[in-house]
Amino acid sequence: MSNFYTDTPSLKHHLHHPLMRRIVELKERNFRDKDEFDYAPVDFEDAMDNYEKVLEIVGEICDEIVAPNAEDVDHEGPTVSNGHVTYAAGTQVNLDAVRKAGLMGMAMPRRYGGLNFPVVPYIMAADIVSRADAGFENLWGLQDCAETLYEFGNEDQHQRYITRVCAGETMSMDLTEPDAGSDLQSVMLKATYDEAEGCWRLNGVKRFITNGDSDIHLVLARSEDGTKDGRGLSMFIYDKQNGGVTVRRIENKMGIKGSPTCELVYRNAKAELCGERRLGLIKYVMALMNNARLGIMAQSVGICEAAHREGYKYACERQQFGKAIINFPAVYEMVAMMRARTDASRAMLYETARFVDVYKALDDIARERKLTPEERQEQKKYAKLADAYTPMGKAMSSEYANQNAYDAIQIHGGSGFMKDYTCERLYRDARITNIYEGTTQLQVVAAIRHVTTGTYLNQLRAYEALEYKPELEDLKKRLTKMTDTYEQLVAIVTESQDNEYLDFMARRLVESAAHCVLGYLLLQDANKDNLFLKSAEVYINYGESEIYKSREYIAKFKPENLSSYRQETDFLLNTTCNNA
Repeated sequence: MSNFYTDTPSLKHHLHHPLMRRIVELKERNFRDKDEFDYAPVDFEDAMDNYEKVLEIVGEICDEIVAPNAEDVDHEGPTVSNGHVTYAAGTQVNLDAVRKAGLMGMAMPRRYGGLNFPVVPYIMAADIVSRADAGFENLWGLQDCAETLYEFGNEDQHQRYITRVCAGETMSMDLTEPDAGSDLQSVMLKATYDEAEGCWRLNGVKRFITNGDSDIHLVLARSEDGTKDGRGLSMFIYDKQNGGVTVRRIENKMGIKGSPTCELVYRNAKAELCGERRLGLIKYVMALMNNARLGIMAQSVGICEAAHREGYKYACERQQFGKAIINFPAVYEMVAMMRARTDASRAMLYETARFVDVYKALDDIARERKLTPEERQEQKKYAKLADAYTPMGKAMSSEYANQNAYDAIQIHGGSGFMKDYTCERLYRDARITNIYEGTTQLQVVAAIRHVTTGTYLNQLRAYEALEYKPELEDLKKRLTKMTDTYEQLVAIVTESQDNEYLDFMARRLVESAAHCVLGYLLLQDANKDNLFLKSAEVYINYGESEIYKSREYIAKFKPENLSSYRQETDFLLNTTCNNA
């Protein structure tokens, strides 16, 4: 039997990035837990060895249990009865396996029963789980809601709830409502303080809630009478043990069928405030969403990996015209691009995870003592980079997951359209990744300010300044030229001082920045390991052509051309309304 960690050398490569020494130093606080917990590491090497051992366990469970269960779970799915969810049989087996292995609450401190893992190895486990079954990742991965509870809850809440998550209980984040999807400031679930009971009561409906019948919920609700915007929203903790919430139905979805997506009805449900009033959306949900978006990046990378493996395997086995179809240029080009997209997405995932690790560890240290000026500067630097890379990474990796899944089916031909092959499920599972936790279009909205303020350009110039092997010099020169072109495109669009024009071109600018970033990350990987050289070459070829296409489009497009798009939209809208 294989192992989903050890059979993917790129995972170990990213785990052993030089910045991990600083991350472990911050996370372990000079290894102060070693005298209190038997399983706490005594030094950096011991910590890294612990991460590897746990990831091997994750890889083994995914190979021997989660992946073999995936098809049956997809067909059976969860059911709802008497207002509560019953998981598919395979899902329950999966949950029992990860609980028994102690893989819940991985990133939580040891004093609550967690493993105190940094973000990088935790997200690596999510990458592995997603390759096995993206739907199961939605259940297992929601343990990262505990991170928000840890950041903003009080110590009593930590002791009562985080310990339960580490022991194996599940979580959900109840945000979306029928009339509040991406526009969360429109949330209307009502929170009323019950003076007699000394608690809050929640009333209303939530929709599209992943794992909606979980044990512990983080709920966004309107606590301030008379408000209609985000300033009237607070975050609450709902405990399933208290009752008051029922599942009205499970959505009949295209993919990730093992994960129950629920419509919930809150009827005077008892809850408690998490953090301060009025900061639910403004502060807490933003943190929650950023954690979730990193998780979707990992899910997308796992799907990319699975789709590439399915496509490559079939291309090697399928014979046409006397030879395997992998030998035809039209096919090997697709397979090579699938590998390059996977390696590029994974490089972005772990670069982002490292940024998150450093700033969150320093945030946590700041709760214990005052940061030094150098630490404050470090925290600010990595928080800004994490803020920039999260939306870019979520957008690019989810789009690439969709493209890889599409190409896997195309390589399979007619067989790929049948449910006999894994790629059919991957195609359905991938489709949600560029929709939930913020569509690709919303990720562009979040990323564009880092285009206009120079965050991406400054980081690209930092990558450019690194030393690369002589044999990579040509690729570096091409990336430098790509970055120069990106800088020129930003200048052309921003100099117009037309916000609508900027919004219209935002996707092209963000994607151009991303092609440069992904190219440089792959170049850095190839600088350390020839394993990544071909992916770097293939991706830079692709990214170069995409940036130059954007250059041609922007050069010919004038702000006044926007009127054609407006008029076309108006014409279609009027025609549709008149016909109706």
